[in-house]
Amino acid sequence: MSLNSIGVVAIGRNEGERLKACFDALKAQLSERSHIVYVDSGSTDNSIDLVRKMGGIVIELDAAKPFTAARARNAGLTYLTKHFPTLKYIQFVDGDCELSPGWLAEAYQCLEKNPQLAIVCGQRKEISPEASIYNQYTDLEWYKPPGEEVDACGGDALIRVKAIQAVEGYNSALICGEEPEMCIRLRRLNWKICRLDRIMVFHDADMQRFSEWWKRAVRGGWAVSEGFAMYGQAPEKYMAHRYVSGWVWGGLLPGLALLGILYTHGWSLLLLLLYPVLVLRIFRYCRQTNGYKLADSAVYAVLCTLSKFAQAAGQLQYWLTRWQRRTPLLIEYKRTAVK
Repeated sequence: MSLNSIGVVAIGRNEGERLKACFDALKAQLSERSHIVYVDSGSTDNSIDLVRKMGGIVIELDAAKPFTAARARNAGLTYLTKHFPTLKYIQFVDGDCELSPGWLAEAYQCLEKNPQLAIVCGQRKEISPEASIYNQYTDLEWYKPPGEEVDACGGDALIRVKAIQAVEGYNSALICGEEPEMCIRLRRLNWKICRLDRIMVFHDADMQRFSEWWKRAVRGGWAVSEGFAMYGQAPEKYMAHRYVSGWVWGGLLPGLALLGILYTHGWSLLLLLLYPVLVLRIFRYCRQTNGYKLADSAVYAVLCTLSKFAQAAGQLQYWLTRWQRRTPLLIEYKRTAVK
């Protein structure tokens, strides 16, 4: 096994001490430190100085262009393939994540055994799910069924250089949802994506406020709308179900309930009783299918239902931005890490 054939692209913005933990975990697994590059998207904290003190290579993106995670990953990809053309694989990781011990070796072996695999990913786990119900919800949301072939990966993944170059990297114009979009293009070229049933990274959501969680859900709604606009009518029917669900539960039902008050003498408000039904359905699914604990199932069901309203807001924000022909800007939900 030769981990010298692996490069790492870490990306971030105002991650502070989270970034230090990220780099400590990377250096513990990668023998060639020069293969690790950090791409910064306009941090105003100590992130850049921190990485340089740790001996890391830093790429600072030009603030004249809109920042996106996709743009940052592409910049790191370009740097590594230019300076180390023999690299076979690149591990992409977000600056608020710590790579799980032994991940690189296991993922490397998986890609080595199957030349048709473009990507190997694993599970994300929250570092402190007990810190807030928002962290708890996010931890539950991260879990995805493993499989030798899945449709997409997230932001953290070990990717074959040959494959990602075949699709010309990420779509830098996307402010979110860039990973599954790239995976669609990979699958169209008959590449495969695998998700291992093991922890890949420990993530630090650090969400303590409802407003932070809400912004994150709005961003998810944007990704749904943009994904549907790009591939919803294609054979993949990408995001088609979630797109309709967002409009129905987050916009249509509450709209009908409120607008119909005068015409129905208030009876239209009975439509709102469908939301407790939805909570119950999600709760039962969590218990029976996912095997969540009682408290976890309750938190997930309630917040998942509330997220429908934020999702609809994000979907609407996408279409308004597109209609007004404005440049999309990042939807940030996290506070700057403590220096």
